[in-house]
Amino acid sequence: MRSAIVCAPRRQTGCDARSRCAMTASAPPHSNTAVMRIHHLNCISTCPVGGHLMDGRTPGVLTRGHLCCHCLLLETNEGLVLVDTGLGLGDCASPRTRLSAFFLALLKPEFREEMTAARQVEQLGYRRSDVRHIVLTHLDFDHAGGLDDFPDATIHMTDVEAKYALLQKTWLDRQRFRPQQWGSTRPQWRVYNQAGGDLWFGFDAVTNLHGLPDDILMVPLPGHTHGHAGVAVRDADGHWLLQAADAYFFHGEMDLQRPSCTPGLRFYQVLMEKDRKARLQNQQRLRELRRDHGAQVTICCGHDPIEFEQLTGRPMGTPAREYAAGLAGAH
Repeated sequence: MRSAIVCAPRRQTGCDARSRCAMTASAPPHSNTAVMRIHHLNCISTCPVGGHLMDGRTPGVLTRGHLCCHCLLLETNEGLVLVDTGLGLGDCASPRTRLSAFFLALLKPEFREEMTAARQVEQLGYRRSDVRHIVLTHLDFDHAGGLDDFPDATIHMTDVEAKYALLQKTWLDRQRFRPQQWGSTRPQWRVYNQAGGDLWFGFDAVTNLHGLPDDILMVPLPGHTHGHAGVAVRDADGHWLLQAADAYFFHGEMDLQRPSCTPGLRFYQVLMEKDRKARLQNQQRLRELRRDHGAQVTICCGHDPIEFEQLTGRPMGTPAREYAAGLAGAH
């Protein structure tokens, strides 16, 4: 049976990679940018064993910690775009049939339906069908669980990520990559070669995402998975936000002087990594990006509650309903 995955062709440009990098890095603010607003959504918290050893802020180690699933909802001229989906409606309704017993025990997700991407999109006044595209950092269960909540959306990811998720090669692959979550969405997949591509602040970037503007880029950051990628978004002021997903897990890892990580999250990253050398190299490259271009690029990861709350100014357990009320009150 032939796969329904569509492999998108690479766009030919009239400039070489170095000139493209200079153009991207120094572009002036867009008055007509395609990305008009960026919403930060926590799409279901996970509560890992280890407490303070995991999140660095929960009192004690015998209680469970709290991590976020940091997704982005982008308002664009062409409709809504999600960056990752977190856990979804199906996971809330039937976690034992969709998720592995191993990760359910280890992470114990906080299954609040109001925190799914689907419900938070609705709380912001939109329909789920308004989500036209989903740009996926990787196919781990806590990033891709809501894919089947958006049957009208085109789903973008690297070809390597799709390949390894479908192979189900190892025991851990079968626990982390769950076809029960995304099997029905495969006709919506568009995959991209993560090798080469134009440059973005020194990183390879997949810039020709089908149907999306150059304000939204996929930046390959392999290591956590073979096809893992960050997603860079340029806002109306010309500032970039890089959602680095699981390239790192703890804000201290981006410290320029003394990078640090909690013992629990350090262990979890080693447990989950596919390529340690690439993972650690990309963490160093992200620190260098922050050092050299921190005024132009804000970096965040997929699970750090402190980063999420600093970026949003609200507790990570706040659903979009309350966040939307605050937006309305500001106008």
